Amino acid sequence: MCLSPQADLIGGVVITAIGVDAVRHVRQRRELIALAWIPVLLGVHQFIEALVWLWLQGHVPRGAGLPALWAYLLIAFVILPPAIPLAIIALEPTRLRKLLMVPFAVLGTVVAVALFAAMLAGPVGVRMEAYHLSYIVRLHDGFLITALYVVAVCAPLLVSGYRDVAIFGIVNLVAVIVIARLTVSGFASVWCGWAAVSSAAIALHCRFAKPHPRHVRPGADRLLPHG
Repeated sequence: MCLSPQADLIGGVVITAIGVDAVRHVRQRRELIALAWIPVLLGVHQFIEALVWLWLQGHVPRGAGLPALWAYLLIAFVILPPAIPLAIIALEPTRLRKLLMVPFAVLGTVVAVALFAAMLAGPVGVRMEAYHLSYIVRLHDGFLITALYVVAVCAPLLVSGYRDVAIFGIVNLVAVIVIARLTVSGFASVWCGWAAVSSAAIALHCRFAKPHPRHVRPGADRLLPHG
C-alpha cells in the first residue's frame, strides 16, 4: 500500500480477510498453517502503518504513534526474516528440500538479530515522503544487511518444490529489484506494502493447492483432495 493511511487501511482489511479465509481452510493441512498466517500478519502490518501515517499527520498522539512505529519495524525487521523461510520449510514435503532451506532460516535469524540490535542502539524514526513512509534505522552496513534480508526472504520461495510457489518467488524477486531501483529511502514501506498485496497469492496456494502425497496421513483421503 504505502500511498496513504486510507490505502493501508483498505489493504489491511482485504489482505487480513484473505488470510483468515486461508487459515480457516488449512486446519487439516498442518504443513500449510505457518504459511497461511503470513497474509494475516502482513494485513495487520498494514493497519499498523496506517496508524504511523495518522501519527505523522497529527491525527493520533505520540503515545499511540511511537509504539506503532516500533511494532511496524519489529514485524518487518525481526519477525519476517526468519518467519518466511521457516514457513516454507514447514510447507516442503521432502527432507532434502527442508535441509536446502535451513541456511536461509539461519540467515534470516542473523539478519533479524542485527536489525533488532540496530533498533535498540537507535536512533529509530520515520518521515513522510510523497507516496510512502521513510523508516530510519542506523545501519553500519545497510546495503549488505538489506541484500542478506532479500536473500533470506526470497530464496526459499525460489527453491520450493511447488511450482506455483517458485513462480511467486521469481515475481517477488523482480518486484524487490524494481522497488530498490525506484526508491531507497522508502524500500521498507514499499516492499512491505507489495509483500502484503502479493501475499494473496500465498493465500490462494493454501486455499486450493492439493496436498503432496508425502503429507497425506493414513485415512486422510476422506478429508483431503488428491492430485
